Amino acid sequence: MSEIKNLQPQSVWKNFAALNEVPRASKKEERVIAFMQAFGANLGLETLIDAVGNVIIKKPATPGMENRQTIVMQSHLDMVHQKNGDTVFDFDTQGIEMYVDSDWVRAKGTTLGADNGMGVAAIMAVLESKDIQHPAIEALFTIDEETGMTGAMGLKGGLLEGTILLNLDTEEDDEIDIGCAGGVDVTAVRAYEVEDVPENSVGYAITVKGLNGGHSGMDIDKGLGNANKIMNRLLFGGFESFGLQVAEIDGGSLRNAIPRESNAKVIISAIFDEVFVFDMQQVIKDIKAEYKTTEPNLQILIEKTNLPAHVMDLGVQEGFIRAVYAAHNGVYRMSADMENLVETSNNVARIIVKEGKIHIGCLTRSSVESSKFDLANALRSTFELAGFEVTFSGSYPGWTPNVNSPILSVLKELYTKLHGNEPHVVACHAGLECGILGTNYPEMDMISFGPTIKGAHSPDERVSITSVQKFWAYLVEILKNIPLK
Repeated sequence: MSEIKNLQPQSVWKNFAALNEVPRASKKEERVIAFMQAFGANLGLETLIDAVGNVIIKKPATPGMENRQTIVMQSHLDMVHQKNGDTVFDFDTQGIEMYVDSDWVRAKGTTLGADNGMGVAAIMAVLESKDIQHPAIEALFTIDEETGMTGAMGLKGGLLEGTILLNLDTEEDDEIDIGCAGGVDVTAVRAYEVEDVPENSVGYAITVKGLNGGHSGMDIDKGLGNANKIMNRLLFGGFESFGLQVAEIDGGSLRNAIPRESNAKVIISAIFDEVFVFDMQQVIKDIKAEYKTTEPNLQILIEKTNLPAHVMDLGVQEGFIRAVYAAHNGVYRMSADMENLVETSNNVARIIVKEGKIHIGCLTRSSVESSKFDLANALRSTFELAGFEVTFSGSYPGWTPNVNSPILSVLKELYTKLHGNEPHVVACHAGLECGILGTNYPEMDMISFGPTIKGAHSPDERVSITSVQKFWAYLVEILKNIPLK
């Protein structure tokens, strides 16, 4: 870690390195909560943990800044845990292993945790600083942002006094975010009867891997492959032409990550053995040709394996395969009001078929609440027609842009002064916590910005070193220029 800790600005990188030594999966934040509580206490700052586990650390204004508005600096403590299939790593016990690659900091075969660890580390650096001018600060470290935003949802009104919120969770250093999408989980489940494997059957393992993956909001418009949809295309072809039967499927992982891998165990009749492999190779060739630009490392393997004990009954299987084929994945609608902004999308994130049960998990996002549920209901209808029970859960609101925000004017002016060009004022298709926090703090003026992070929610996640320097200089200047009360 010494190489990381010696990067500039050292105060940020040393805190990021310390944070990354603490396992911090969503819904498993006990250790990182204790870490942040100890950090605040060791600084002698007022530190509290609310009813759901959010950590709040308060620091008084520096001399001469007492007449400025109190600010809330906010980032989330949890990170997405993803790793490459061939990476041996235990997220529950190991710290993230980082290295420098030219201008980038990366992790060895896992997610890096720059989302949102860089924001957390920057706030930590401000809290422990002795020479940075700033108004009174309420540092808010939320939990469970990545799998439900329950930390932001559980934050009660009245705990915070700040009138301006700086959310440090944006991933392009030339952007200032003033809005984001909301989301809802769409989950389809059903049971099926297992059948004995017919005589004269051959077992095959089908593997889809090597996809880029990525953030199901920020990367949904990049034409990336979805392992679940690609796998289903293969199963559809095998079923239609050769009567393929499914024994098991394990595809995708987290609802907010574009699926990178899927694995299936299937059978076919021995009489189709050679022609099945030949025909499927043509399908694989077609799929790879379609994705040659966006997914050059895509691998699709069909290999003989031992026969499974049971398979799914054909009636349910046909409905399941056709429903997944029909389920919308990717961009559903672009915004008519903001150029190049995805308004509504869906990620077919997780598919599990095993031991008589099917589970399909989707995350539907939209910056327009009615459009979010329009797509969610389209998915619901698709799965219900195939006999699934469908539930909506974890719904959270978007953040409506305020182009007349006073703090936006401050940030735009400072960015232009520092860099000689204007920042891009945008809304994003990711889920930021600002919209949720605004439900209990409706008068709070909110803004989001951060350093450049690429490949979030995938093992290709990386953060630019020079961008962190740019972000830090900008943040320090913002703190000096918070408006008067």
